[in-house]
Amino acid sequence: MLPNIKPLLPAAALAVAFLCPAAFAQPAAGSHIVTSQKLDWSTAAALASEAVRICAAQGYSVTATVVDTSGHEQAVIKGDTVPLQSLSVAYRKAYTAYSYGLAFNKNTTSELIAAGVTGPANGALNTIPEVLFVPGGVTLRRTSDHAILGGLGVSGAPGGDKDEACALHAVEKLRNTFQ
Repeated sequence: MLPNIKPLLPAAALAVAFLCPAAFAQPAAGSHIVTSQKLDWSTAAALASEAVRICAAQGYSVTATVVDTSGHEQAVIKGDTVPLQSLSVAYRKAYTAYSYGLAFNKNTTSELIAAGVTGPANGALNTIPEVLFVPGGVTLRRTSDHAILGGLGVSGAPGGDKDEACALHAVEKLRNTFQ
């Protein structure tokens, strides 16, 4: 006899939504081509560089990562003396801000945490390697219609709140380029 898997289906559907957000992109009527919007490489690199520069000005050596709408790294800038783990942590913060920001309409990983958006009660989504509910991630949105363009994650400052402040300041400085 098969175990009852009915309670697991909503969690599985939610996992698919987080892991494959591009799966929900719809082609234009009559078209079989799906397109997605993202920052161009130079804007992504400028954004990551600005986040590292802002933190460096405060004495923090950090890594900043921008992920695009496929959840892949688009730009990575490392400060001069960052710890090894900041590379993966910055990516995971960016990925979480992007994927969960998309699903729950939140702008930072701090907002996600405050809203209690950490996956189903059984913790199933917390085991996904890319997901990290720690402050320091910012959802990137187009200025005109707030469409999701990716995520920015910063890691290496002494506290996620400081990482997130650097990320938010970088986004504010370059937001007018998110057209």
